Amino acid sequence: MTKFFRTFAVEMMNFFDIVMLSVALAMDCFAVSIVSGVMMAAWQRSKLQVILRLSVLFGLFQALMPLVGWLATSLFAHYIEAYDHWIAFGLLVFLGGRMIRSAFQPDDAGHFEPSRWLTGVTLAFATSIDALAVGISFAMTGYKSLASLLMPLVVIGIGSFLFSITGHLLGIRFGSEIRRRLQPELFGGIILIAIGVKILVTHLL
Repeated sequence: MTKFFRTFAVEMMNFFDIVMLSVALAMDCFAVSIVSGVMMAAWQRSKLQVILRLSVLFGLFQALMPLVGWLATSLFAHYIEAYDHWIAFGLLVFLGGRMIRSAFQPDDAGHFEPSRWLTGVTLAFATSIDALAVGISFAMTGYKSLASLLMPLVVIGIGSFLFSITGHLLGIRFGSEIRRRLQPELFGGIILIAIGVKILVTHLL
């Protein structure tokens, strides 16, 4: 019986660690989703489909990236660790720069549009780069089979999905107030670039 409780305690501790990891990984998705919600606040058309699409993309990429990192560890870990943060930084700065430019050029064709599939996939990929590194760490800390990865991947994906929905709803709820106080494109562009810088600095340090 003592062995059972000891095993149960270890498993619960591992589950708690995974939940905390999923929350940490979801923070970039949460921030970007707030920006997206602010942009959608003035829409007259339905927002639910776009919110669900982006939230699924964020959750899916956050769940798949650790799997990719885990699978690639034996062959490509060195290259992934060397360049992943630069890729995320470049993508987020590119999107953020386009948003800032559109703030000063309202008719600019590069306007940030959350409903575009390409925008959603790019953001989901860029904000899930950290999860790629997590997959590498999984391979080095005892996750030897796909079955053992199932629970962490599901928890990470669901966490990012829920935080993304919450971020969108908060952005939509307070979007009109934010629009009165500052240009959302400028605000969103700065946020995206800040996330990119944070990812870069964190990896370099």
